[in-house]
Amino acid sequence: MTDSISYTTEEIAKLLKVSKLTVYDLIKKGELPAYRVGKQMRIDAEDLEAYKQNAKSGMAPAGHSSLTQVPPKASLQSVLLPDAPSLETRNGVKPLVITGQETGLDLLAKAIEKRTRKYRPLRSFVSSMDSLVAMYNGGADIVSTHLFDGETGEYNLPYIRKLFISLPYLVIHFVTRNAGFYVKQGNPHGIQSWEDLARPDIRLVNREKGSGARVLLDEQLRLRGISPLSVHGYHNEETTHMGLAGRIAMGHADVGIGSERPARIAGLEFIPLIQERVDLVMLKKPENEEWIAILQEALLSPELYDVLVSLGDYDLSLTGQVLAESSG
Repeated sequence: MTDSISYTTEEIAKLLKVSKLTVYDLIKKGELPAYRVGKQMRIDAEDLEAYKQNAKSGMAPAGHSSLTQVPPKASLQSVLLPDAPSLETRNGVKPLVITGQETGLDLLAKAIEKRTRKYRPLRSFVSSMDSLVAMYNGGADIVSTHLFDGETGEYNLPYIRKLFISLPYLVIHFVTRNAGFYVKQGNPHGIQSWEDLARPDIRLVNREKGSGARVLLDEQLRLRGISPLSVHGYHNEETTHMGLAGRIAMGHADVGIGSERPARIAGLEFIPLIQERVDLVMLKKPENEEWIAILQEALLSPELYDVLVSLGDYDLSLTGQVLAESSG
């Protein structure tokens, strides 16, 4: 019986002939159900077989997300961590859905959990734009977003103001970080500017629609009058920074856009282009006041600050500052 067999992430990587990073990516996105035994993640054989059948039918190609739209609140569970419980309040404990792919959000979730037993943070790994839409539809509590607006040169607030025109919201700054090009060490193609992406000898690997990196690229191309059709590889997508970095490291592409740390982890050279602001958005409702106060305390906590500083690529000078609020 296959239901008595389970595999480690290393074994799954060998069976699928992919990297462990790809396996972890599939687990995070909920495409490959997993559970924890001690410090080790396990995947049941029947779940692996179901994933393979879905991949063969075109529903979820290996390493790529099958999620093109944020599901409504009732089905948001499908993009949460595999071991996440129901979104319903249980035993008086309310789940707080934190969306976004920024690594620091995992640390923030732990800092919140340390301060309360009344709320349990749950992570949902969806893009900035899809996260805002999920919140608008009532499917997220704390949204992380880093969306560049080419008209104003500002991050996040132009999008939030347009979408939440009738909703009360609060925007708190999380971190500032560099965004730029990922290239192989030594930058063999001499890529330095956005205009270089239109060169015929350059192969791009792009992020998925709605991600902050994709919006940044689209805005920069638009401002320069460069058609996406002139960029070789524009429609070649990856759903995570690490997946994008892996494609470049393996020689399947020459350049991609993302934040600094994944490039360093993958052994790539990083060319900084812009400082992007990662902000947290939440609805300013009376029933949210208690956990918003806990969130603000967690953001300013020494333990969170020290860990984020140790990672080496964050500017935390504005962390915790309220950037905007509206009564709807």
